[in-house]
Order: sequence, then structure tokens, then C-alpha cells
Amino acid sequence: MLQHLTEDNSQEALPIVPVERAAFKTWQAHQTPTRRAWLESSGFTAEAGAICLLPDGKGKPERVLFGRDRSDPWCWAQLPAKLPKGFYRIDATLDETEANWAAIAWELACYQFTRYRGRNGRDFPLLAWPSTARRDHVGRTVFATCLVRDLVNTPASDMGPEELAGAATALADRQGARIRIILGEALLPENYPLIHAVGRASSRAPRLIDLRWGDEAAPKVTIVGKGVCFDSGGLDLKSSANMKLMKKDMGGAATALGLASMIMEARLPLRLRLLIPAVENAVSGNAMRPLDVLRSRKGLSVEIGNTDAEGRLILADALTEADREKPSLLVDLATLTGAARSALGPELPALFSPDEGLAAELLAAGEAEADPLWRLPLWKPYRRLLDSKVADIVSASDSPFAGAITAALFLQEFVAPATPWAHLDLFAWNPASRPGRPEGGEALALRALYRLIEKRSS
Repeated sequence: MLQHLTEDNSQEALPIVPVERAAFKTWQAHQTPTRRAWLESSGFTAEAGAICLLPDGKGKPERVLFGRDRSDPWCWAQLPAKLPKGFYRIDATLDETEANWAAIAWELACYQFTRYRGRNGRDFPLLAWPSTARRDHVGRTVFATCLVRDLVNTPASDMGPEELAGAATALADRQGARIRIILGEALLPENYPLIHAVGRASSRAPRLIDLRWGDEAAPKVTIVGKGVCFDSGGLDLKSSANMKLMKKDMGGAATALGLASMIMEARLPLRLRLLIPAVENAVSGNAMRPLDVLRSRKGLSVEIGNTDAEGRLILADALTEADREKPSLLVDLATLTGAARSALGPELPALFSPDEGLAAELLAAGEAEADPLWRLPLWKPYRRLLDSKVADIVSASDSPFAGAITAALFLQEFVAPATPWAHLDLFAWNPASRPGRPEGGEALALRALYRLIEKRSS
């Protein structure tokens, strides 16, 4: 999987010399007059991410100067696109954290989704492993991130509920996990009525993916991922502009699979359960309708406020099942609301949790991993916006305000107050390319969640 990192650390590799802008003039002063003249003529000032190829006496590249920014670990991701094809090594002693980042950022900067291309894409340069980098950590982080990106980038025609279940099965086989899939009409006698109701209108049957791994006696960690493989909006049909990107509406499920991959690959001492309700929200004669009343797995009756608010319905049944086992940590991941994107934009997942300690830990993990989140409140007074005149709760409020909060409050109804629970409303997509983060599917909150779970299990 690591295609652009090599064990070869020979002197034939062209050295990359990281220099910080604040120290550049001092560094420059110690160079030969010829080299100083070259640097001045090139205009290189060690700005973050900038490079300068220094020639030897024969005019061939001898080394690469790189503008290093310790405050931005993604700075390293600028190198592969800027350097000529070749073989490079970092000529500096990096601590473990920065070495890990240099390797991860380099590899992720080389990511390309080429499944449907007639060519393989760009041929990026190779980097010798930084000597202090943890190969296991880098490997599982890159694999999981690319897995998420590939799943989200795949068109819905090739990534429906069956294919998503296939990806989960492949992961289970790779890691020695057990998997059970409840398919189609079997959801009803198994008491998953909301998952069935959302997915029944599609020709591609809904299903619940249930993966288990680890020692049964270990602390229980359960991850729930929203797997809406395509969202037309149902009878409350989306506009063409809002429907266009809906292949990514299974981004929560993809991220959950990536996180499960990291946990199992690291053999963390916990009992993992992964629940993914996988559906397509389609339109047909048996599609659920606005103001229908459905019974949930928990027994609460739910009035359908809008058929385009389907993700919270399938999560409700999955969360009810997850909560039944009283896990030591319960996390759900979902591309749930446009309101969260309006509030925070595409780069910041919204974090909701009634557990102050858990929320603080997760925010700190995001800060440490350059994988930030932003906490929004489970504002109890807004619960009244989910009151129904005919059922226990309505799935979506008629109010134009606080849509991300009311969606989270709806989910909270299906989790016991004592359960350590966090809900992440994420975008799972880069609308524009940045170094190491190309336009397309993205694994937001993946590293933050893994760091939290690793720390809690140590």
C-alpha cells in the first residue's frame, strides 16, 4: 500500500534539507559565496512548502532546500508535487512525530483515484523512510485513509449497499473479524424497521452490517457509520445541485470502516463492534412518505418530517442496538446535515456529546493530530422542535434553524444517558485540493478518533 516510501536509504538519494524561515538567514550566512548567490537569484526565502534545488559544480541537483513549518504537519505534503521524479531522503534528524508526519503526508500527497482512468496517473517521486518514523503507525494510517477515500470516491453505481457490505467483509477477512449481514426483508423480524423503511424503495436491498472483533472480555467500543450509498431525498426529492454529490452520503460508514481497520491492525486491547446500516434512499411506489409514522427498534414512534432526513432514521435503529450492550465508548459518524456545513464549512466536523470528559478528550486528540473538530451544543430547549402531535417524536423539525443540533438531539433519544457517546456530523469530502488532501473523498476525524481510542485502551 505504501507505494512512494522505500526502505532504501542509500547515499544515492537526493537529500532534502528542511530549513525554517526564521533561521534561514543564519543558515544562508554559513554557505559558500556561490551558493549564497544562487539562493539570492532564485528568490528562495524558506517560505513554508517552498523548494530550491541546489546544483553541484557540474550543474546537477545536489540537494533540495525545503521551507519547513513545524506548526503545519501537512507542509511536507507539498514536496511530491513540486519535486522532479526521482529518489529523495530527508537530511535532518526528526523526532518521531514529525517523521511520522513526513511519511504520512508524502504518501497521502501521492494518492490518486484511478479506478476509471485508462492510465495510471502521475508517477510521483520516492522518499526513503525517515529513520525515526514508526512504520506500523504510518502504514495503518495511510491504508485507512486511502480506504475511506476510495470508498467515498467510487460512484454509487458501483458502491451500493451490497458493495459496501463487500468492503466490510473484505476487511473482516483481512483482520480475522466476524461479520453478520441482515439483508432486506429479514430486517423486519430482526426488528430494524427504520433501516428497512428507508431502504425499501430501492431495487438494491437495505442491510445492516455487524462486524465484531477482539476479546469478548475486553472493554467494548462500538462504532456506528451512516451508510446511505446514494441519497435522492426520497419523495422529498433533492434538487439536481444538491443530489450531485450524494455518492458521498456513505462517508460516515467509510470513515467507520477506516477507523475499524486502524484499531484491528494495531491489535488494540478492546472488543470492537462496527454497525453500518447500508441503504439507498430512492423513489418508488413503496417509498416512505412525509408524515408517515414508523415504529423504531427502541419502540418509539417516529413521524417522518422529511424523507430527505433519512440518515438519522437508520442511525436510530443502529444506535439502539449498539447501546443495548452498554459499551464503554459509542461513536457514530454521519454525513448528516447541511446545517453543520453551513456553520463550520467542509473541513470541521461538528462534534456533539453530553459527556464533557469525552468531548474534551476528542477535541484534544483532534488538535494533536491536525484533525480538528468543533463542538456544538446538545441544546435541550430545542428538543421541543421535535415534538409531534401524533407520535413520540418527529424526525425533522419544520424550523429553518439549528438543523445540526436538532438532528443530534433526535439521535440522543436512542442512546442511554449513562452511555459515553459522541456524534460526529462530517462532510467526508474535499471540495478543493490542498497539499495531501486532493479534491474528493476524505477521512475527516479518522486520526483524532483513533488517537482517542488508542489512549483509552492503553
